Amino acid sequence: MSEHTITVAGVAVDTRHWIGGERVASTRTFPDVSPIDGGTIGDISRGTAIEAAAAVAAAKAAFPAWAATSRAERARVLHAIADGVEKRIEELAIVETTDNGALLRSHRRGVMPRVAHNFRFFADWLQSLDHEDFETRGHTNHVSWDPAGPCVLITPWNAPLMLATWKVAPALAAGDTVVLKPAEWSPLTASLLADIAAEAGLPAGVLNVVQGYGSEIGDALTSHPDVRRISFTGSVPTARRISASAAAHLTPLSLELGGKSPLLVFADADLDLAVGLAVEQYDNAGQVCLAGTRLLVEEPVAEEFTRRFVEKASALKQGDPRDEATDIGPNIHPRQLEKIDGFVQRAVAAGARAVIGGHRGDGQYYAPTLLTDVAQDSEIVQEEVFGPVLTLQTFTDEEEAVRLANGTRFGLAATVITGDPERAERVTARLVAGTVWVNCFFVRDLQAPFGGSRLSGVGREGGTWSFDFYCDVKNTVTAPNGWRNHG
Repeated sequence: MSEHTITVAGVAVDTRHWIGGERVASTRTFPDVSPIDGGTIGDISRGTAIEAAAAVAAAKAAFPAWAATSRAERARVLHAIADGVEKRIEELAIVETTDNGALLRSHRRGVMPRVAHNFRFFADWLQSLDHEDFETRGHTNHVSWDPAGPCVLITPWNAPLMLATWKVAPALAAGDTVVLKPAEWSPLTASLLADIAAEAGLPAGVLNVVQGYGSEIGDALTSHPDVRRISFTGSVPTARRISASAAAHLTPLSLELGGKSPLLVFADADLDLAVGLAVEQYDNAGQVCLAGTRLLVEEPVAEEFTRRFVEKASALKQGDPRDEATDIGPNIHPRQLEKIDGFVQRAVAAGARAVIGGHRGDGQYYAPTLLTDVAQDSEIVQEEVFGPVLTLQTFTDEEEAVRLANGTRFGLAATVITGDPERAERVTARLVAGTVWVNCFFVRDLQAPFGGSRLSGVGREGGTWSFDFYCDVKNTVTAPNGWRNHG
């Protein structure tokens, strides 16, 4: 076994970069720490501008051949990658749980199968991607999607492999080459993905994975003149930095950023459904950008809703995410835990009341928290906490519900729970959000557009929208009777 290989629950993981089909080590490393027990998993190669330049160069060199590869062959390779993921679901699941603390049962049953589905979906969508030709004054218009070039994909730590492959799969399907930079707090499954892609026959340089810490490699990637697309999921401050880097070369961006999503419960709602969906917002220890962290409940049912919510939320089991019975695992990092607790303590000092929780547990665990008596303009209502912390406010009518729901700088998602379909239609039409769920939560079809409004992002990905972003969309206009001199 290489000195650069670590073993995670019996799974060998290479800690080096993957550049141009080869493993490349850096002279410096950074520690990867498990949130489960705070122990160091291993030391990861710490990339710099040198590795960034090498990865982009490898992607650029591999681009012409991959772009010229037929749709059918690209799709075949993507299906082969999906096959490789499915063969290693258990390995991927335990490595990612160890690395980021999310529930092992969720990784086994939902997340890793979805990773494979990401590749299969975009492989199949690619082969059906087409617009019917249309005519303009007798001229024929033909729309095509041309591969754009090397892409830099920067992904977050809360669902590392699934969120990475939401970007990697369509980019590869589009005929682009990729430099993937995973989050430093959860780097391991991206390294395994490189192995799986190579075993599936993806040509060298088409997928490159570079590890890094902070902005030292990210800045070099996003400012590189040979990069033709940048897709980022993460925080607003980092997105501003990336946007500034990309501006010099007008590199197109897709940004999926923070959320402070509302979950609206109307008096005519099924309260059992509403409470279940509200408690579900603690999923992944609250580390979900789409989470409906602002519970907005119509006054006539607020007291009963709160009673049922407290009863159900108090029954959640918090503990080791590898335990099948665990409902909530740890938060990702000590810095994140400090951030979460800071939000809560400031809110309580300003007059908020913790109906449940409001404190740390042992290690990197934070008790599921519900805060009431919060003002609309308060920090806890306006800013993304990214932890198991919800707020509850009441409203008297639809007008106030919509005003409160839209009353932040964000607009990623919203959930509406009501028994009245006409009300659902009225309210959803007025909500500022990229995705609205009615009487459900977290249902996402990959053919649907995904992204945020306001500070929650720029652009949409999913289905044809992904190809619109990862490709240069071309319209070819042909004159009638233009071939009379042919032959």
